[in-house]
Amino acid sequence: MSAPTVPFTGSPAIGLVCRNCSAKYPIAAQHACWECFGPLEVDYDLDKLAKVTRADIEAGPQNIWRYAPLLPAGVDPATRVSLDPGMTPLIDARNLAAALGMRKLWVKDDSGNPTHSFKDRVVSVALTAASQLGFDRFACASTGNLANSVAAHAARAGVPSIVFIPYDLEPGKVTASAVYGGELIAIEGSYDDVNRLCSELTETDEFETTAFVNVNVRPFYAEGSKTLGYEVAEQLGWRLPEQVVIPMASGELLTKVDKAFTELAEIGLVDDRNVRVFGAQSAGCNPIATALHAGTDVITPVKPTGIAKSLNIGDPAAGPYAIEAVTRTGGWMDFVSDDEIRDGIRLLARTTGVFAETAGGVVVATLRKLLETGKLDPEAETVIYNTGEGLKTLDAVAGAPTHQVRPSLKAVREAGLLG
Repeated sequence: MSAPTVPFTGSPAIGLVCRNCSAKYPIAAQHACWECFGPLEVDYDLDKLAKVTRADIEAGPQNIWRYAPLLPAGVDPATRVSLDPGMTPLIDARNLAAALGMRKLWVKDDSGNPTHSFKDRVVSVALTAASQLGFDRFACASTGNLANSVAAHAARAGVPSIVFIPYDLEPGKVTASAVYGGELIAIEGSYDDVNRLCSELTETDEFETTAFVNVNVRPFYAEGSKTLGYEVAEQLGWRLPEQVVIPMASGELLTKVDKAFTELAEIGLVDDRNVRVFGAQSAGCNPIATALHAGTDVITPVKPTGIAKSLNIGDPAAGPYAIEAVTRTGGWMDFVSDDEIRDGIRLLARTTGVFAETAGGVVVATLRKLLETGKLDPEAETVIYNTGEGLKTLDAVAGAPTHQVRPSLKAVREAGLLG
């Protein structure tokens, strides 16, 4: 049973539409099509979107809600459930570009969000919609970052939360969810087991007023990812890059960044250009990239392994749509080993000062691989996405001091540290 259907005042959203068969539904807490069981996404009034100007956006707050006229909920600031994420740095990665032999490279660094990952964007939009739909408890299935964000947003809003995680999650991510005081449930299984359980819970009477951000309010949750595309375009002076490299778990982040670029061009906020979209996975969980390499869009589920746990979704719901976006734009996907991921984290850190979690290491390592295989153009302006903070996955690159000396000038000299 879902919460009552209500309109979102002032929103450009007019309903939900099936990605597969285009069946349309009213705005509600519904994520699957009743006709073909395909995923639903938000349907917009294109005429209303076309009236939004750059000046409208630039007059907004310094967070994702400057794009409220392009989002499904939260046009009225009083309705927002938010930690005010967004407007994170777009870093001119000159040293990294030089190390890789590239002409122009940017890093969109989302580790600066309130709970230190891009999930604050999607959670803020999802829970704003959930609140307007009448839900009185917030929940999620998570590989870590989403749990952090849901728990924090619920705490800010004064709403109970219950988040479900795999039992073997990184300790830092467990602590960063538990500290907010909500219910934190570890499930003895993989993320896919956790997600399956949460889908079942949404159908029970006990959870009928609980919003699972990535289940029953997923269409609104997914739209929050578009702000990563909007911001890059605005930070580049209202223009689109030529290439982007994006980490993939479910594949939804990639599809929504691609959608953001398309929408901005359609409504006239940027000049139209084909942005080649590239996807990055780890070798321990690479079902989307494997399908593309095999020439199919049929995703064969895998049992995830490896250190990039935030990307460990073995049965990715948006996989076929990610493949479509990559194929349509002339991009590609690839995957990298745990050792390559560690090297990617270190390379990014020492050339940009950005300490990424394992997903960021996946992106940098995949970028290098795409360059080496000739799939990605080193002369084209490229943006790569770092979606989380390295302090969350310290074990991946645990290190030690380069020297340990006694507290004396003589000891420092003897260690050869004075040049």
